[in-house]
Amino acid sequence: MLNSYIRLAVCHHLMPLSRPTRLRGFMKELEERIAQQGTVKPGNVLKVDAFLNHQCDVELFDHMGAAWAEHFKGKTIDKILTIEASGIGIACVVARHFGNVPVVFAKKAQSINLDGDQYTTTVYSFTKQKEFPVIVSKRYLNEGDHVLLIDDFLANGKALKGLIELCHEAGATVEGIGIAVEKGFQGGGDQLREEGYDVDSLAIVESMDPENGTIEFRS
Repeated sequence: MLNSYIRLAVCHHLMPLSRPTRLRGFMKELEERIAQQGTVKPGNVLKVDAFLNHQCDVELFDHMGAAWAEHFKGKTIDKILTIEASGIGIACVVARHFGNVPVVFAKKAQSINLDGDQYTTTVYSFTKQKEFPVIVSKRYLNEGDHVLLIDDFLANGKALKGLIELCHEAGATVEGIGIAVEKGFQGGGDQLREEGYDVDSLAIVESMDPENGTIEFRS
């Protein structure tokens, strides 16, 4: 599907609470990049590898970090947790906006480098259509940690729920969740919000059509 067929639309009937103008600017920037460079593929897949999860636009990541620093200001955040692999680059740039706090990424497979006690759970990947383990060493996720979860995509929320489970097991507090692109039509983000989590998604895709490349964003 040619990118020229992708148009930007807004669903005004799904308006959330108003946000500062600066944050709306960051949301608009990401939406425009998705509209210009994203590709809608069959199976509810949105390909944004030109700037988000294959080739990485570090300046865009920096803007994301600034937006989340504004949204989560006033909260104690002393660690960022993500999952390999696409969330790592974003998380590392974002950490600069939170005082260079440590970034921990959960691994999806056992390896000889993973030794000692571990927190482990299993989650289902929407894009890969299979289950995989999520593993974090107990050395790097501790009781009393105040954690910000960061990831590139949020669809059905399974991966994030896995990270939340690891935090609860460790006795850490999930202070918030920062997402670059949320697929609002798959419900994972809204379910997490209903459970009381502060989920800040910079772009929420409300619908997309692989036939004509249309992408509609929640405003």
